[in-house]
Amino acid sequence: MIQKSFVMMKPDAVQRRLMGKILSCFEEKGLQIVAVKLMQINEDLAKTHYGEHADKPFFGSLIEYITSSPSLAMVIEGEEAISTIRKLVGATNPLEADLGTIRGDFAMDTGRNIIHASDSPDSAEREINLFFNEDEICDYEIVDNKLIYE
Repeated sequence: MIQKSFVMMKPDAVQRRLMGKILSCFEEKGLQIVAVKLMQINEDLAKTHYGEHADKPFFGSLIEYITSSPSLAMVIEGEEAISTIRKLVGATNPLEADLGTIRGDFAMDTGRNIIHASDSPDSAEREINLFFNEDEICDYEIVDNKLIYE
């Protein structure tokens, strides 16, 4: 099933100049980038996005961190995109993430774990709608899809 997922490279990925390498991971897998924007996330958007963590002790530092520098927000599409992207991203704790995953290769600390990816179809829809207007998401066909998908 073709799905759309929300992915965000966090400030540490932007500051460490890893955006191109990370974006390549998704493209090389055969996933399609259908929306992307570099943005400075404001406090209100950050609190809405991370609302499920509002009662946790790390919430304040998470909001401070995610608003500290630009992030790269994306919508990525492909066959079973949500689970595929989660596998590419790796475990939340980078020290538990397999080498060869984005977090396993580029991150060392849970608080600076490089990237966010939607964990379900419901969260993907909610997060995409938080960060993108419908007219910002492109609908196009990649010419090599016949080589990627049967």
